[in-house]
Amino acid sequence: MLALLRQLSWPELRHHPWRNLAALLAVMLGVALAFSVHLINASALSEFSAAVRSVNGDPDFELRAQRGGFDEALYERVTTHPGVLVASPVVEVDTYAVDAKGKRVPLRVLGLDALVSGAVSPALTPRPADGDDRFAALAPDAVFLNATAREALGHTGPLRLQTPTGSATLAISGTVSASGAPMAVMDIAGAQATFGWLGRLSRIDVRLAEGADRARVVADLALPAGVRAASPDEAAQRVSNVSRAYRVNLTVLALVALFTGAFLVFSILSLSVAKRQAQFALLGVLGLTGRERLALVVAESAVLGAVGSVLGVALGTALAATALKLLAGDLGGGYFPGVVPTLQFSAGAALLYGGLGVLAAVVGGWLPARSAQRLAPALALKGLGAEAHGTWPWFGPALMVLGAGLALLPPVAGVPLAAYAAVACLLLGGIAWVPAGLALLLRAVRPPREPLALLAVERARHQRNAATVAVAGVVASLSLAVALTVMVASFRDAVTQWLDTVLPADLYVRAASAGTAGDLVALPDALVQRATTVPGVQRAEPQRVSQVLIDARRPPVTLIARPLTDPARELPLTGDLRPLPAGATAAYVSEAMVDLYRAAPGTSFDLPLPDGSHTRVFVRGVWRDYARQHGAVMLHAADYRRLTGDTRVNDLAMWLAPGTDPLAVQQALRAGFDGALLEFASPGEIRALSLRIFDRSFAVTYWLQGVAIAIGLFGIAASWSAQVLARRKEFGLLSHLGLTRRQVLSIVALEAAVWTGVGAVLGLLLGIAVSVVLVKVVNPQSFHWSMDLLLPWTRLLVLCAAVLLAGTLTAWASARSAASRQMALAVKEDW
Repeated sequence: MLALLRQLSWPELRHHPWRNLAALLAVMLGVALAFSVHLINASALSEFSAAVRSVNGDPDFELRAQRGGFDEALYERVTTHPGVLVASPVVEVDTYAVDAKGKRVPLRVLGLDALVSGAVSPALTPRPADGDDRFAALAPDAVFLNATAREALGHTGPLRLQTPTGSATLAISGTVSASGAPMAVMDIAGAQATFGWLGRLSRIDVRLAEGADRARVVADLALPAGVRAASPDEAAQRVSNVSRAYRVNLTVLALVALFTGAFLVFSILSLSVAKRQAQFALLGVLGLTGRERLALVVAESAVLGAVGSVLGVALGTALAATALKLLAGDLGGGYFPGVVPTLQFSAGAALLYGGLGVLAAVVGGWLPARSAQRLAPALALKGLGAEAHGTWPWFGPALMVLGAGLALLPPVAGVPLAAYAAVACLLLGGIAWVPAGLALLLRAVRPPREPLALLAVERARHQRNAATVAVAGVVASLSLAVALTVMVASFRDAVTQWLDTVLPADLYVRAASAGTAGDLVALPDALVQRATTVPGVQRAEPQRVSQVLIDARRPPVTLIARPLTDPARELPLTGDLRPLPAGATAAYVSEAMVDLYRAAPGTSFDLPLPDGSHTRVFVRGVWRDYARQHGAVMLHAADYRRLTGDTRVNDLAMWLAPGTDPLAVQQALRAGFDGALLEFASPGEIRALSLRIFDRSFAVTYWLQGVAIAIGLFGIAASWSAQVLARRKEFGLLSHLGLTRRQVLSIVALEAAVWTGVGAVLGLLLGIAVSVVLVKVVNPQSFHWSMDLLLPWTRLLVLCAAVLLAGTLTAWASARSAASRQMALAVKEDW
């Protein structure tokens, strides 16, 4: 086999380097994109886990409650238990610091007892700066920053932090070695006093004495209601679980390039086999069996895939390293905030994705290899082509029916694996159904009266099995482009409509843009009261946003409290409201709550509150929420205040009188308050920012659309080149019958228009079917939100027209090249 590759395949590669280079580039790009996405996600997850470990230290377990914390009296009971070696109390708050430019920077503040925390969390041990008092770690107004915080804040002077009552100025006295998001460490007593946590703790890190049993110690402690023993790596495991669907979706999208690359390999090798028909026929006469011809072409595709995979792994590594520097490991999901990971190369993953590249190339080369195997040497030497072989007409429809059935299956571990398999079955089934689809659609075409058009249509009708080569690339690339276009358009339209519903006011002011900081940071009461008295403000609606933990394996759920006069009009509901039973507390949940916590309309569930208590709520309805993937619960503001006694406000929506200047209202509200701690935005600004984030998140999808179309068009050109080369004798016969070169070219162009047009119709229909699975199955199963299907007909028709035009022109150009010589000479040996 090596001798055949050296003597037969290598000369072919040297004579046509650009054509084979295109197939190699397709494999390389597919492997590079998929491998780089894997490296970025794996590196970010590894770095995030390391950062969590450095912050949490190495305790045997942690005692935690809701974000509101628990009574510090529990600490004495823990530290005096004989089975406890070390107990380190922690106050953990999320707030904002003001950087050197006066802008707010999210900052996590940890209050620790420096005398005991070092034994459990050495990375959080304060290190005083040179010249500072070594007891600075015990000062109530001293903070110690990690490297990320120092870089983000950009100064070493006094540090201004946002507090529940306004702001506090603390002294930067040194550093800590912990990695991860911006963080500050200070004395626990100072943290409690500064942030209003007197008498409360966030957690207690516990290290057991040698031989102590964890379950027995936890039972002896008789933990209060709402306090639980948690694993120290719980946060890292939670992020890994919730980001799994996002990471798998990105990987599947990246593998789309490999899918289209397989079709390009198919087209290139089909062209190569067509050009070498006489060579394969002569080898067959000389004793090379059909099985050996099959092995030769498969070996060519495997070598092509291997070289492309090696280059793809190298390129993917470089892309990942560049992306980690520029994007800090965040590809749009926001799962790894504040993480600046280093590249974590994996030899196993490199072998896996390299193997996928080889497999894609071999799959793409299989049909051309079978064509070389089934070649009839006597006919091929006369240039009459291979004999037609029967196909399985039921294979394509069977695959599509199987795909429809798979789309009905539930996700596996939160990942829509069956839905991905359904998409693959639909695509492969649709491509396998191309000859039958051609026959069905051409049956409706009336035979034209013009002779050349009649010849083109009838040949397209009777040689439809050959259309699999010419049209498969059209169907594959166009269906993927259509599916991605419909999915993105549907999602973008749904987000736009949702923003119109949830942003009814004219001006918004908020104290915290990060969800976790909302538990601490609130608008001053005086500002909320002043809002209704500012000239031009007709109405002001306060909103309280906090977070509660329902399941320790999942991220916190957002709890929203706002006035609700008419929920059916004020919320983007997905169905009708249920009547509220007498004495029940009404709750309105997002779609994620239904999927993750079974909080369906008409049911009741126990809702934990920020202060650690629980209440039973009745689900009146479900609303769409594209901002909080992990779930949100909305209560009426009066019910929330009654249940918690919490009167704080995070956000304020204001309706202005006609003609009122929003800037004047902003200035009036800022007067007397720290303007750097407030954020103002109009609905237009929020909408523009949201859609800009949306477009940036889907940038990889737009790029994949372009890759699919480009590979598909190149495949069309290669496929038609193969068709034309295989029909040289046919063109010579037509020339003998009196047809001019222009007329032969017209026949090929008309035939290409018929085949490409039918392929565009099939690709459009198949793409719409795939988009239904993406929009109605993959999205809800992956991210727990639904949307209506939107078909952007203008863009879809432009895509189809571009493919039709490109297919016709490439076929005409290929035929023009093949017919450039005297066509009569093509049948010279038959004279």
